[in-house]
Formats: sequence, C-alpha cells, structure tokens
Amino acid sequence: MKIAVFMGGSSEEREVSLNSGKAVAGALESTHHEVASYDVEWIGKNTLFTAIEKISRNGTDVVFLALHGGLGENGGVQGILEAAGIPYTGSGITASAAAMDKVISKMLFRCAEIPTAPWISGILSEISLKRIEKEIGFPCVVKPVDQGSTIGLTVVKACEELKGALEKSSCVTPLVMAEAFLPGKELSVPVLGGKALPVIEIRPKHETYDYECKYVSGMTEYLVPAPIPEELSRKVGALAEQVFSVLGLRDIARIDFRLDKNGFPVCLEANSLPGMTATSLVPKSAAASGIDFPQLVNTIADMAYQRKGKR
Repeated sequence: MKIAVFMGGSSEEREVSLNSGKAVAGALESTHHEVASYDVEWIGKNTLFTAIEKISRNGTDVVFLALHGGLGENGGVQGILEAAGIPYTGSGITASAAAMDKVISKMLFRCAEIPTAPWISGILSEISLKRIEKEIGFPCVVKPVDQGSTIGLTVVKACEELKGALEKSSCVTPLVMAEAFLPGKELSVPVLGGKALPVIEIRPKHETYDYECKYVSGMTEYLVPAPIPEELSRKVGALAEQVFSVLGLRDIARIDFRLDKNGFPVCLEANSLPGMTATSLVPKSAAASGIDFPQLVNTIADMAYQRKGKR
C-alpha cells in the first residue's frame, strides 16, 4: 500500500506523537509499503492541509494516524479526512470525540451499565467545591475533561488543595472534572478489531500513572499478561470490548481501568489513538499474544484500507 503517516500535530502530546509516527513508519517500511511521513502541525501553520492536498493528488491508499490529543484525537482531523474522502486508521469522527471527552464517555458508560467512578464537572467559575467535598470526597482526581497523558491531572487529598488543582486543570482546558479516586491496581486493555488483547498491569513509581511515569524510562513496571485471577482478566477483557462497542470505536483502542476497594474493575477512559512506539502499551500486549510490532501496524492499516471507497 501507499501509506501516509500523520504525526506531531500541535497538541500537548506532540513529542509523544512524533515518536509514535516514527516507529509506525519504520514498521510499515520494513514490510515493503511505500511510506511518506507528515508532521501535520496546525497552530499558526497550514501543514495539515498541505499534507492532505499532497496525498489527495498522489494516490495514497491510507492515512495512518499516529496523532495524540487535540484535533488529532478528538475527531477534528478525522472530519477533514472524511471530507477529503481519504481512509484513515482508527475511530471515526463521533467515536473519537466521545472517547476524548471524559464526561460524554462516562455518561455513555452509565447508560450501558459499565462501572465508572462518580464525578462532577464544569467550568472553573461554576464548579462547586462544596459539592465536590460532599459528593466525591477525598482523595479525588482533578483533571481536564478532554486531554490525554494525564496532562493537568492532580490527586487531591484535602479540601485546601482542591481550588489550586482545579485552576491547574482549567489552564489546560475550560471544562474540568473531579472524579473519585480508586485505590486498586491500574489495568489497561488494548482492543484490536473489537477483540481484547492481554490485560496489562501498570505499576508506576508515583501514586498515579502520570506523564513522567508514562514517558521516562524506569518509572513504571508493566506486567503482561497481568498477574491477576483468570476470572478477573476475563471480566476486564469483556468490559473493554463492551466499551469499544458502546463508544463506536474501531481498529485499535486502549481501555483503562482501576480496581476499586473491593477489587472490582472500574473504567477510567478509552484512548482512541493510543501510543504506538515499540515500547508502548498496545504493542506490549500484542506481543504477549504473538503479534509483533510490524504485524500489528499492518493489521491496523489493512483495516482502514478495507474501508477505502466505502461511505
């Protein structure tokens, strides 16, 4: 295939996206595809539209989206590609937007009876600190509603820390949320084509799996498959597949969970364009099921190719 890899962008996760894009491009080239990589920045630049114009002219078969955060993951870039009639990897416009917005996704989880932690959300000037203290309690997790990679996230342990944490999150995005803190193991389940891959247990050095723990070598231990009871593993996998279906996700996604105080899995969020370096969580899980990195990215690209010419 003739494949364009979109990476970079202008979100807070730009550097992570560049790493994903380089890894994906290398894996696709190793399996003899014709690959062109594009850094599609969009703030103050027109590189996104320049790239789309080029690939519209040169017969590109598929765009492999290695973007994270911002327009790359919230349905914006997907909408532009849809308008241009170019097939792309990952979820469509609506599913991308729903997965990126934690409040929308949590509301859908509730409707589908998927366990999710209680929360309160709003803009900084309207969110009630007293209501958070009364209904959510401490510790709680304060974070932006529509960001990934735990950007702007704080674990709040006392009331006097709450205002500062909300202000920190509101500097990233206007809509913020406070969510009940879950004390148990952190688990993540990649879903490939609707089927759950092996469960990953995440053991960060910090209290939460924050930005430093995600991207600094040695800050987190990953156990694949997770050393948890088989019954729990099946339960988490089934929930991940249900989340994938409820949000309307496609191709590849990663669903994150924590266990509550009773050991039951509770869904935190869905990542519609998860990290795709050779050491990211999705490739780790795929490898545990016998799928190497080049095979993984080829499978994802082929899923998008199968949609070519379809409306």
